[in-house]
Amino acid sequence: MSRPPLPADATALLEKPNPAVMATIRSDGAPVSTPTWYLWEDGAVLLNLDGDRARLQHLRRDPRVTLTVLDESSWYTHVTLIGHVSEIRADEGLADINRISRHYTGGDYPEQGRERFTAVMTVDRWHGWGAMKDNDRAAPGS
Repeated sequence: MSRPPLPADATALLEKPNPAVMATIRSDGAPVSTPTWYLWEDGAVLLNLDGDRARLQHLRRDPRVTLTVLDESSWYTHVTLIGHVSEIRADEGLADINRISRHYTGGDYPEQGRERFTAVMTVDRWHGWGAMKDNDRAAPGS
């Protein structure tokens, strides 16, 4: 697996509103994955979470996170980002979820009455497949 920065073709893929799956770690150590929206900004990932969702608690307890982004036109091509949440903050006025929603749907997020939080993911390593194939291999134990 490679370390950032990502090449231009990978960042171009990440800048699009492609399908993505986020994985967190439960308190018993089991991985949990769920579809999610995201924004790629300045080499980091902006995620947004409902205040009542378990994955927010997972990230507060263990900041390790993985995001796999699938090329909408060919899911064989994908980029997986492996990293950690470096910041969790209240999404004041739902500004972040509305930006993310506009990126995916063209409009504000439909549920404006729930408390939401923004998590900033710092990318530690990444790998790609298909058109984004990354041939770097992780060292043993990485």
